[in-house]
Amino acid sequence: MNQTLRNLLFVAVLLFIGKDSFAQLDSQHAIGARFGSATGINYRYTLSPDRAVEAIMSIQSNSRTNRFRLVGLYQFHKPINDDFSWYYGFGGSVGSYTQKAYRDYQNGRDYPKDSEVALSIDGVIGVEYRIPTTPLSISLDLKPYFDFIQESSIRLIDPFGFSVRYKF
Repeated sequence: MNQTLRNLLFVAVLLFIGKDSFAQLDSQHAIGARFGSATGINYRYTLSPDRAVEAIMSIQSNSRTNRFRLVGLYQFHKPINDDFSWYYGFGGSVGSYTQKAYRDYQNGRDYPKDSEVALSIDGVIGVEYRIPTTPLSISLDLKPYFDFIQESSIRLIDPFGFSVRYKF
């Protein structure tokens, strides 16, 4: 519990550092690929020099489950130096969670395919590097979320992501 409180305090301090500066997002649009626990595509639209909205369409799959999500995030961007910035934001997602049909050989039981709606409240905090003299940027972020339909669980560590974006 103390570790959780320390982490929350750390994030709160980060949110207020540089609150009066502008990250100067240098393009109106950016589209790319996101890799991590869930893989997909992302699109960012710049609203002002320090704010943007981002959409992420991701797919996550393993031997027993598939998960499809559409995520929408509102982001605040803050500069670190000329080419680095950090950002944070909030949003939500909608999608589907599917359990594949399988047989548990230990107890001889068959489990049918099952699917349900997935809804969550999402946050994001990350850093972005704008590669000089190219229209590319890379970012690394943590996107915790709270599922409130399937498991009603908070995912804090699982959703790390690495993105490569083309800016235009």
